[in-house]
Amino acid sequence: MLQPSVPPSTSSASTSPASSKVTPSRDWRDVYAIRLVVTDALVLIWVVFGVQLVWFDFDTESVSVTNAFPVAINYTVITVAIIASWLLLLSIFGTREYRVIGNGNAEYRLLTDASIRLFGLVAIVAFLFKIDLARGYILVAFPLGIAVLLFSRWMWRQWLHVQRLQGKFSSTVLLVGSAESAAHIALELSKHADAGYKVVGACIPRGQSGAFLRETDVPVVGSLEDILYALERTDADTLVVTSSDDLSPNRVRELGWSLEAGRQHLVVAPSLTDIGGPRIHTRPVAGLPLIHVETPRYDGRKRFSKRSFDVIGSSALLLLCSPLFLVLALLVKFTSAGPILYRQERIGQNGEPFNMLKFRSMIVDADAQLQTLLAEQGTDGRPLFKVRNDPRLTRVGATLRKYSLDEFPQLLNVFRGDMSLVGPRPQRAGEVALYDAAAHRRLIVQPGMTGLWQVSGRSALGWEDAIRLDLYYVENWSLTGDFVILWRTLKAVIAPGVEAH
Repeated sequence: MLQPSVPPSTSSASTSPASSKVTPSRDWRDVYAIRLVVTDALVLIWVVFGVQLVWFDFDTESVSVTNAFPVAINYTVITVAIIASWLLLLSIFGTREYRVIGNGNAEYRLLTDASIRLFGLVAIVAFLFKIDLARGYILVAFPLGIAVLLFSRWMWRQWLHVQRLQGKFSSTVLLVGSAESAAHIALELSKHADAGYKVVGACIPRGQSGAFLRETDVPVVGSLEDILYALERTDADTLVVTSSDDLSPNRVRELGWSLEAGRQHLVVAPSLTDIGGPRIHTRPVAGLPLIHVETPRYDGRKRFSKRSFDVIGSSALLLLCSPLFLVLALLVKFTSAGPILYRQERIGQNGEPFNMLKFRSMIVDADAQLQTLLAEQGTDGRPLFKVRNDPRLTRVGATLRKYSLDEFPQLLNVFRGDMSLVGPRPQRAGEVALYDAAAHRRLIVQPGMTGLWQVSGRSALGWEDAIRLDLYYVENWSLTGDFVILWRTLKAVIAPGVEAH
């Protein structure tokens, strides 16, 4: 059991592993925001002035304002006004706030919302003051501006992720709470370094300096009585309360009062994991920040939109990829004996079986050898039947599997309604029989050609990680998320990496 931490006045404090101060860039948020302002301005100047040049020229065109006092306004003045207003709205909507940069869709959503509001504002002003703006100028400048701004922010995000993996441009975090909850949060944050939270220490009940949180390298820098001293000692700028069992409401409130405004921040982490942002709503009630978590629903509009997307997408891909299908079929036919297509019974939505199609990548009696091979490598009791260095692959089978080309016939399953373009991968009845209660939630939605765990590590992931990612998808499905997974699937197919088998 951990003993109470050494008081600040003792000499041992200076010899503990955490006593050396971490010195992060205190102004990294401001530095990054300034860079975004400069880039946004350059993008808008290039786009809006570029559209003006294409449509008119700098000084040869003007627009008339037909009001009580007619006046002509040069389009260059209008362009400058639009750029300035656009930059102002991007700032007002908080698109450069550190809370939204680097992770999630909030940054992109706020940027798009601000741009659409500006488009509406320009339309209202033009109508009220009877300004006859060229429609082509407006209808090209705004969509093009939004697209290039989003691309610019995406490029900056890639750069930011690289910096954060190196420990830069991140919030330095001190965890406060029970040992178990602090270790859980530390482990989750360590898995997502690109989120920008670098844990530098923890204060836990009866914590003793020199110890470490379970299964982490996060040092314990004191007990719950030493929080403010620990903040100074670690130079952390973010205090994360992981549990409040040992902290009274008044104590948490006093901690917030003690933080340096503008530099130090208080974050309360609820006991929720793998819950998507759209399902979470904070509602202040009687001074209590209640968090509402919506129950996942898969009917009505959501089911219609997903099915429509699957039908349109699979139809388009079947037409576009038909020449490739023919080439792959000939390769399978003339490199090994057996049928071109391989049909295997898989378990679909709500436990209903169906025949999944693939280009055959193995010898004819491959299924008969599966249990023997799994038993030899000691994985026959796990619900993820993968054979390492599989001897059953044909000459072209390994290539088909590596680039996922064997999966293309499943577009027919998608079109027919057995599968979806995106969803948890369907598994055999033998694998489903090994499911626990949590894993059975995979069967709530239609299985997919690709899924979240396929684009997050493929064969390198174990069953525990795979089921966690699949359940996250089931609990937080969205059409936008499907687009992101398909985009990541395309990149994984083009550059599969060493983990693809």
